Amino acid sequence: MKNPIILIILSLILPPLAVFFKAGAGKSLIINIILCFLFFIPAVIHSLIVCFKK
Repeated sequence: MKNPIILIILSLILPPLAVFFKAGAGKSLIINIILCFLFFIPAVIHSLIVCFKK
């Protein structure tokens, strides 16, 4: 997904979905799902990092 505005909104509302759109099904998605179950704010931070790293 190329639109950063949509990625930011998805990262704030549904972090695993944003990670899936950017990185696909893999290690980052599993980590984000676990973070989302444990704590929501770290999942959002992880999602933003995954979506906007170069």
